[in-house]
Amino acid sequence: MMEGGAYGGGKAGGAFDPLAFIQRPQVILRALCWLFSIVVFGCISSQGWQIKDNKEVCLYNEDAMACKYGTTIGVIGFLASMAFIVGEYLFEQMSSVKSRKHYVLADLGFSAFWAFKFFIVFVYLWSQWSSSTPPPSGYGVSNVQAAIAFSFFSIFTWAGCAFFAWKRYKIGAEAAFASTFESDPGVNQYPNYPMENETDQYSQAPFTAQQQVDPSDYQPPTY
Repeated sequence: MMEGGAYGGGKAGGAFDPLAFIQRPQVILRALCWLFSIVVFGCISSQGWQIKDNKEVCLYNEDAMACKYGTTIGVIGFLASMAFIVGEYLFEQMSSVKSRKHYVLADLGFSAFWAFKFFIVFVYLWSQWSSSTPPPSGYGVSNVQAAIAFSFFSIFTWAGCAFFAWKRYKIGAEAAFASTFESDPGVNQYPNYPMENETDQYSQAPFTAQQQVDPSDYQPPTY
């Protein structure tokens, strides 16, 4: 992870390196999220339904909600993955620390939430498929099983994106704390050293010098 700028990103205005960009862990994971989402909704849309008694039914135990839910989460994950890949490119161009912070928090929140969503998809599809009767001639079996498998893989890719976003946020928070600490006027950054040959102007006792009275100056009182 690059740590040249705020929140673990490069400094704004730097030259764009396509090779370094595609080698970033965040970009690789986003590409996997994008690919796995295509597999999930593509498999369900293509062969997740069959015609039975002149009616289209879902292969997942004839539960239409299972097919619709898996397709919806897959499509949204596909679109979000593309948006975050574009965001990774724009992240390096953000000169505002606040804008980077907002992007990192959005990345962290959405990625963690979508990992949980794919966990629900995996459990839902797997439970419904385990209760299903085999379709005639094995129609769509490989597709519905692939959707289950890649929804499981998606849990880890989206969780990985959330992990890297959390690391970015931690780097930014630590940097902000360090900057605040260094600029705090109440923090003494320079040690005090005693001055050589320094005399204390208040070291003398208050009654060391007394006035001397000359006896010849005595004047008798008048009555």
